[in-house]
Amino acid sequence: MISQKTLENARQAHRTNLIKSLEHRIEVAKAKGQTALVEQLEAEKLYYLK
Repeated sequence: MISQKTLENARQAHRTNLIKSLEHRIEVAKAKGQTALVEQLEAEKLYYLK
């Protein structure tokens, strides 16, 4: 059985990777001038930072 600590570590790693991915996608969208997408991705990032 998987321990609670292992599950929590996996959750944290997943959250960290999602945030890094969102940050990269935000930068790419900014570079392309995709304002609506930037706003959407920033909102999603805020959700995961809570």
